[in-house]
Order: sequence, then structure tokens, then C-alpha cells
Amino acid sequence: MIATEVASPFLTPFKLTLVLSVFIAMPYILHQIWSFIAPGLYAGEKRVALPLLVSSILLFYAGIAFSFYVVFPLIFSFFTSVAPDGVTIMTDINRYLDFVLKLFFAFGLEFEIPIATLLLVWTGATNIESLKHKRPYVIVGCFIVGMLLTPPDVISQILLAIPMWILYELGIFFARFVTSDTEETST
Repeated sequence: MIATEVASPFLTPFKLTLVLSVFIAMPYILHQIWSFIAPGLYAGEKRVALPLLVSSILLFYAGIAFSFYVVFPLIFSFFTSVAPDGVTIMTDINRYLDFVLKLFFAFGLEFEIPIATLLLVWTGATNIESLKHKRPYVIVGCFIVGMLLTPPDVISQILLAIPMWILYELGIFFARFVTSDTEETST
């Protein structure tokens, strides 16, 4: 690692500590938000919202773990293997941290797709058949989002887009259980 900016050796650890503390404190932050919102919800809404809250936290951390254990090794080995002969790879500490945090955030958000799909079906904004019908557009959208959220390399774009599509399919699969639960409670 190198530092090309004057203050980066001093400020980068602070930046890392701040972002890491928010990532670690996220369950507590979401619990505080839940404590504020919960009194205004009906009992049926509370019954669905609490498991969604817990699963969204777990999915966000799973996305970070996926990017750290699967995506990083592939991306870094690719980047180091394509360096021309005679080029020494020396990463700037600040740029490295920005790259890592961007991937963590992108993959953490990506793993929230099943929750978003469940919420859309549960609230009645859409239904499972409509989601299945829009599948080709979603696949193209996954690759566009992968292009926009990741650094400009094809590997990280594909590694974001394909799991995004798989998570969309998982959301459709689990939405069947939400719709059957809501149909039972409404009858």
C-alpha cells in the first residue's frame, strides 16, 4: 500500500473506523428504528415486519461476506494477472478503501432483493405472476445495475448481476408463502 495524498495515512483509518462502526451497529440502529415504528403497526403487520427486519440484517451481512470471500479474491487475482510486465502494482490506501466499501455496500444492498420482492407482493403493489412476466426486463436491469454499482470491470459486474437475478428468483419463491399467509388471514 502507498499513500499519494498528504492526509490519507491519517484520515483513512478514521474513515474505515466510521464505516465499520456503522456496519457493526446496524442491528442496533435498525432496532431503534423498529422501536419507533412498531407502536403504529397493527398486530398482523408486526408479525410480518419483525422477521423481515431480522432477515434483512442477515442478508445484508451475507452480501458483505459474499463480496469479501468470493468477489474480492476473483477481482484482485484478475487485476494482478492482467498487469503488463514491468508494472508494479502499488495500491493507494484511500482508493483501496473506497473500492472495498463500494463493493461491500453494493453487495449488501443486492442481498436485500428478496426482502424487497416480498414487501412488494405483501403490500399488493404487484403479484407473483407479474414478477414472473417481467423476468426478462429484470435480468437486463440486473446487468445495468451491476454496471453502475461496481468498479469498471466485467468480473465484478457479472458477480453482482447474476446473484442479483438469483436473489430475485428467491424472492419470487418466498413470496408464495407471504401470499398464502395473507390470503388465509383475509378469509
